[in-house]
This record gives sequence, structure tokens and C-alpha cells, in this order.
Amino acid sequence: MKNERGFALLITLLITTLLVALTAEFVDEVFVDSSARENFTDSQKASLLAASGITGGIKLLQYGLSMQEYSSLADLDRLVKLLSIDDEIGTIRVTAEEESGKLNINAIVYPNGKDNDIYRPIANRLFIKLGLSPQLLDAVADWIGTNEVARTAGAKTPYYQTLMPPYAAKGASLDTFEELRLVKGFDNKTLALLRPFVTVYSSTGISVAPINVNTAAKQLLASLDETMTDDLAQAIIDKRMITPLKTAIDLGNNVPGMSALALALASNSRIMQNEKGSIFRLISQAQVKETVRIVEAVVQPGATQPILYWREY
Repeated sequence: MKNERGFALLITLLITTLLVALTAEFVDEVFVDSSARENFTDSQKASLLAASGITGGIKLLQYGLSMQEYSSLADLDRLVKLLSIDDEIGTIRVTAEEESGKLNINAIVYPNGKDNDIYRPIANRLFIKLGLSPQLLDAVADWIGTNEVARTAGAKTPYYQTLMPPYAAKGASLDTFEELRLVKGFDNKTLALLRPFVTVYSSTGISVAPINVNTAAKQLLASLDETMTDDLAQAIIDKRMITPLKTAIDLGNNVPGMSALALALASNSRIMQNEKGSIFRLISQAQVKETVRIVEAVVQPGATQPILYWREY
């Protein structure tokens, strides 16, 4: 009789243990499913908020550019402040930079592979200032140009065919900045270093890509001409912080030492005649609870289709 009672107790304990385990598993699955649904919902909300930041940025740029004769870093700073929003749903932070204040690396070479004698020297000086070898530009020129013979430090399709996976040299302009990663010698570190100074976008064409001195970085300003010094570049920055420069003549008249050089820079399209950019990069970061989504877009606010590039991560 005792053995039967002992056996019944053992069975009861086993059943109880199984029920506890099953209950725990059920509760865990419910929690995981609920958390997954909540995270998915938060991700969707954050994605929509980030996209709305881009839309708002485009609208503000359209309005701002229509109201004045120039664009400047101060204008972009005001845009950022207007688009820093906190509400009960989440937060949005939008940053903006002008692509027209960068060097269009597509412009260093003509489609036939011949160096563009206006922009290739600027790129050479810029790469040296950034601690990069100007020979990297040979690889860019070969990637863009339709010529068949590779430069000394360049590379054409036979080189890229030896890589895994193999691919061909493009023989056309870069479509995105990230495409540089495919070019011989360019790694992620190099792209990160170049991003503030280099673009692939231009509203004026491939072979003519003047730079806005109101938004160009100091290293790029100092690379515009072999006679440009760091002191002159800093003088431009100091002046534009007080009063943005509307024209090349304005630059020459208001920055000591730039009177003749400003006109020379404008005459061969190294800088804009009127310092008003038209292409901008917007980065919109949204957070809902612990979920963060970022949308990065290159936009041309004055165009019928303003979005040139879109990436979400």
C-alpha cells in the first residue's frame, strides 16, 4: 500500500513538474511574441518618423532657397534646429549638409578618360591634405573613363576580374558616393575620411562642378588653387560666419587677399558665381522607445522629383 502511495506521489510530482514547465514555456512564448510585436510596431513608427523628417527637410529647403540669393552653413543649422522634435510618440533629429559645397569627384576626368585640368588638380591637393595618395585618383579616373588602357596607378576591367567576386570597371560616372568602395584602393576608412569633402552629385553637369565657398570645408577651400593658403581658407570661413558671401565678387571684396584670386576661381568654374547650392544630404534619425531608425537622402529641392538617393538603416 505504501509503495502504491509512493508511486502515486511520484507521478503527481512528475505531472506537476511538466505542468510548471509547460506554463513557463507558454508565458515565455507570450512574452517573446508580445515583445516582438511591440518592437515591430516601434520600428514601423520610427521608420515613418524618420521619413517624415526628410519630407520636412525638403519643404524647409524649398522655402529657404526661394527666399534668398545664397545658401550657407548658418541656414542649414537653422534647419536642424527646426527639425529637432520631441513628442509623445518619439524623437526626430535631422542634420543637413550641402553637396554643392563638396568636390564632385566625377568631374576629375572627362568621359574619354582625359584629366579635367580644372578639377583634377583640386582633387590632388585635397587628397594630399587629407593624408591620402593622389594616385588613388588614377583608379577613379579609370573607373569613370571609357578609355581601355589603365593608368600607372589605376585599374581597368582586367584587374577587377581577378577579384572575388569579379566585376567590370564601370566606364561611367559614379552614381553614389558608396560606389567608390568598388574602386581599387578605396576601403571603408578612406570613404569615411572623404565623405565631408567629396560628392558625386552636381546640378550643373559632370564636367563643370563649381563649389560653394559658403559651405565648403577648410581643407577643400585651401585646395582650390595652388596659391591658396590655410590662412586664406580660414579668412573665408571667418567672413562667411558673419555674413554669407553672395557672389564671387563679394568674396573678392570682403576677404583680404582674395580680390584677384576670387575672380580667377569663378572664371573657370572652380567656385560658384552665385553662392547658392541646390543639392543637399539630409540625415533623419528617429527614436521610438529603444528603437532607432535612420533615413539618409540626397535631395534637390528645386527639382520635380527631389529625391536623388534614399537609404534606410
